[in-house]
Amino acid sequence: MQDSELRALSRVRLDHARECLDAAISNLETGQLKTAANRSYYAAFHAIRAILALDGVDYKRHSGVISEFQRRYIKTAVFPRSVSPILMGLFDIRTRSDYDDFYVIAKADILSQVEGSKRFVDLVGDYLSIRWTEMQEKEMS
Repeated sequence: MQDSELRALSRVRLDHARECLDAAISNLETGQLKTAANRSYYAAFHAIRAILALDGVDYKRHSGVISEFQRRYIKTAVFPRSVSPILMGLFDIRTRSDYDDFYVIAKADILSQVEGSKRFVDLVGDYLSIRWTEMQEKEMS
């Protein structure tokens, strides 16, 4: 894939992340806490996939996407280590709320979940904006 195609794919995935985040916020406001947990996780997940798209990388399993992001971007300090617990918390609560029939999530916990997801998606958006510009400038030179 050419850089312009990778950028386009990355943008589509970041847009999807933002849609999931908007849905999480809306679900939280209407008291649909398990759905808000799911959407907040998927917002971060698609944001990660938006970054990995620029590297031409994707995985079928969620664990592969998250581990590759951690290997390429957290361990190399492109993103702060403080991002890792946010991602793991998003994944854990989403998994429990999706698959454990008796899991009860507190509104305070999901509020924290949605806020963490928003911080992460915003951080990714800032990072991608810089990367997209650098790629475009490189293409033009």
